[in-house]
Amino acid sequence: MRLLLDGDACPVKAEAISLAAKWDLSVIIVASYNHVSKSDYPAHVQTVYVERGADQADYKIVALVQAGDIVVTQDYGLATILLNKAIVLHHMGWRYRPEAMDQLLTQRYMGQVSRRKTGRYGGKGPKPFSRQDRERFSTCLEAIIRQEKGASL
Repeated sequence: MRLLLDGDACPVKAEAISLAAKWDLSVIIVASYNHVSKSDYPAHVQTVYVERGADQADYKIVALVQAGDIVVTQDYGLATILLNKAIVLHHMGWRYRPEAMDQLLTQRYMGQVSRRKTGRYGGKGPKPFSRQDRERFSTCLEAIIRQEKGASL
């Protein structure tokens, strides 16, 4: 079991890396060259950079993922592709489920249609990521690791 992070927009890298160290898991952060990090990560963390371009990090994650891995992404399309092979989490602390994917993808599509119609691509954006959001993610990730590690013992 490894932990893969969709690193281009992952606000919970520190929490994921810390929990991975606690549970002796390796971490692979996949990001585009647009998001090169100067962070000095611990030895159990590997960073893989991919060319700039739409979905390049997603393609690399699909190529790297193995059965039993845990992936953190906010990309519904990537999550849908990975669900048959990996456990997929959103950074807000919930697990993607096959039965919810149609609704999530439909909501994403409807949002795209609405933005195209109105020409509104800006707006306030999401609320700032809070300490409670980080705690919710950490609790969810640790529960899944504990469950999966227990199942493999």
